[in-house]
Amino acid sequence: MRLLLAFGLAGMMAMGQDRTHGRSMTISQSGIVATSQTLASQAGAAVLARGGSAVDAAIAANAVLGVVEPMMCGIGGDLFVIHAAGPTGKLTGLNASGLAPKGLSIDYLKKIGHNSMPSGGIHTVNVPGAVAGWEAMHKKFGKLPWKDLFAPAIYYASKGFPVTELIQWDWEHGEGKLRADDNARAVYLPGGRAPKEGEIFRNPGLAKAYQLIADGGAKAFYQGPIRDSILRTSKRFEGTLTAADFAGFQPEWVEPIATEYRGWKVFQLPPNGQGIGTLEMLNIMSAFDLPSMRVDSAEALHYKIEAQKLSFQDLRRYNADPRMARVPVEGMLSKAYATERAKLIDAEKANCNTKPGDPGRFETAKVGHTIYMSAVDREGNIVSWIQSISDLWGSGIVVDDYGFHLHDRAGAFSFDPQHPNALAPGKRPYHTIIPGYMEKGDMRIGFGIMRGMNQAQAQAQFVSYIADHGMNLQQALEAPRFNKMTLGGCDIRMESRFSDETIDKLRRMGHHPAVLGAYSGLMGGGQAVGFDAKTKVKFGASSPRKDGSAIPEPEAFWPAAPVSVSSGKRPAN
Repeated sequence: MRLLLAFGLAGMMAMGQDRTHGRSMTISQSGIVATSQTLASQAGAAVLARGGSAVDAAIAANAVLGVVEPMMCGIGGDLFVIHAAGPTGKLTGLNASGLAPKGLSIDYLKKIGHNSMPSGGIHTVNVPGAVAGWEAMHKKFGKLPWKDLFAPAIYYASKGFPVTELIQWDWEHGEGKLRADDNARAVYLPGGRAPKEGEIFRNPGLAKAYQLIADGGAKAFYQGPIRDSILRTSKRFEGTLTAADFAGFQPEWVEPIATEYRGWKVFQLPPNGQGIGTLEMLNIMSAFDLPSMRVDSAEALHYKIEAQKLSFQDLRRYNADPRMARVPVEGMLSKAYATERAKLIDAEKANCNTKPGDPGRFETAKVGHTIYMSAVDREGNIVSWIQSISDLWGSGIVVDDYGFHLHDRAGAFSFDPQHPNALAPGKRPYHTIIPGYMEKGDMRIGFGIMRGMNQAQAQAQFVSYIADHGMNLQQALEAPRFNKMTLGGCDIRMESRFSDETIDKLRRMGHHPAVLGAYSGLMGGGQAVGFDAKTKVKFGASSPRKDGSAIPEPEAFWPAAPVSVSSGKRPAN
């Protein structure tokens, strides 16, 4: 198969009896849905089996994730998507991130006693963009009736589902935030505590919200009863959201940005998302001969870590809403700029004092320009789809009557009025959730890895594992990773599967690694799907750092039973 050749057939054969990753890819001629919770993957695969598109499957699976993994995602959050058309490979990007309320500003927050951006509560709530994004994607790429897509989510919200192990851990460890809100406590702490692993949880209020959206479309959310309930909730907490903030919201179709890395073309969405940080990190890494280095060597990791530090200084300095601030996108993507940044890396010593560069010098024009799931359908259409309520349990506020959290994405704004990402009415904040896509020859891959600031650096490592080290999708998702969640300094977090020799050498080079578990959730779970445009074979992978799986579309093994002419009934099986 071409995919195995592209990923290194010799390496795969050598690992057949003694491999370092835990599970195989899902490989199918039909579609595949990969999400962070198996029931959501199953719902998406069932939608594909009914004749749905990859977008139909993604909407259905995303809605189920809002029920079964509520601390991560839901209709109170935002959405970003890259869609790749199977027949042509044409890419379409959607930015469905919401805007700050018109009444929310730095001056207003100062007036009510804040001297920095709050990290939770009503003043971190933007207009949620997810539902408008779902509807925009469905109108453009959907096949099945909109209403049908919400049946699985309504079923699990009303009938209940057994809570899975990693989700249960997040639920229990978020009890403090849930107890701070009366609605959250009533909905998500039944009996006064988080559900136990395997315990059945129901959310009838969320089922009611999904039914309204199924019947009335996005209008039910932005102009109807759900909006009204959000506004009542906001008013109770003295928030600034108004009906006008909701009425004017529309998601934005955007052109993906890209770079080339070792023969692969890698795509992300443009700012306000942080995907440009992935591309700059890859550009810096391309200055070093990583394919010649052992995958888990201190040398390879050192160059990747140092590239991460340089690219993230730029990301945090310049990334913002390009409609309202100048973002030097062209400069940050410039290979010449990456070469300049790469020269700052000492091959033997960690840099604990990295600074932002000046990508604006590489601009030719002087004007400015989070769950993760992926799906591929039978025709090879791919969606790279990420949706989030930001922090675990979002703002901590659950909407009256409807059982879902509002996100806290406005907390990512800067409180400095001179910063490009400064809070302003009607502005989108720096966003951490990013869908990824890459292609080489006939091979197309939709991928993503979640968890805040981890995402851009984790995605660059995923690309490197494939492009530099010949791994397949599952290997690349499972492979041990590092991340750095701070700016400046030499602190780094690493999974324990890196060898003691490698970790000790990094320490001697000046890095300060903190060693985490073998498959640490702090490294973020991820999903990936692939499509070989020549053979039409599809591939799926799911990270063991989450409760999910990559599930193939079931085939029509048995023809529909014939209807008896005399009785009008199908015969019993």
